[in-house]
Amino acid sequence: MANRPVHFIWLLDCSYSMLGEKIGQLNYAIREAVPEMRAVADDNPAAQLLLRTLTFSTTAQWHHKDPVPVDDFVWQDVQVDGTTNLGEALHVVAAELRTPPMPQRALKPVLALVSDGVPTDDWKAGLKAIDETPWGRKAVRVAIAIGTDADRSVLQEFLGNPELQPLDANSPKQLAAAIRWASTAAVKAASQPVAGSATTKVTQPPYAPPVLDDDDDDVW
Repeated sequence: MANRPVHFIWLLDCSYSMLGEKIGQLNYAIREAVPEMRAVADDNPAAQLLLRTLTFSTTAQWHHKDPVPVDDFVWQDVQVDGTTNLGEALHVVAAELRTPPMPQRALKPVLALVSDGVPTDDWKAGLKAIDETPWGRKAVRVAIAIGTDADRSVLQEFLGNPELQPLDANSPKQLAAAIRWASTAAVKAASQPVAGSATTKVTQPPYAPPVLDDDDDDVW
């Protein structure tokens, strides 16, 4: 069976509010999650998992610009800088969800948004740009809210499905669990074949977020 690509894109908030333990734990959690993503990919031979990372602060920029097969992916730590221009980041991703550069035949992409704050630009316009692309409408979306200052309403609207909720990560332990879940459950969901019209918004598959322990001494 010929395999089809699954494009997994991290969208990471790297604003100044992430300075310190948050950004350190985020880097650690993603680095630790990569082997588990490889294991999930090995269990889905019909899918070729490709990873990219986009960071957003005062500007949005690719941290890993070209899609990298998960077996070759090496995590490089991200750094904090500036404000929270989520809207620009969503526009950048929307450009990548058009065909081309996306192939005609692929499995649903995964968009994993991680943020601890409130967007400082027009994020609704960026989200609209994603929703206007066929692959954007098909995408499996996950959202992680770091700390109590995260704007959950923005993350909820990003998910685009009232049956799904952002995953709260209010401590290092919860963030590690949330990243692990987003990295694996979302890939499994995306590995299901795409069906239906390219113009129809697809209902998200039932993948339930985990119940995260909150017994960590450090709370954000």
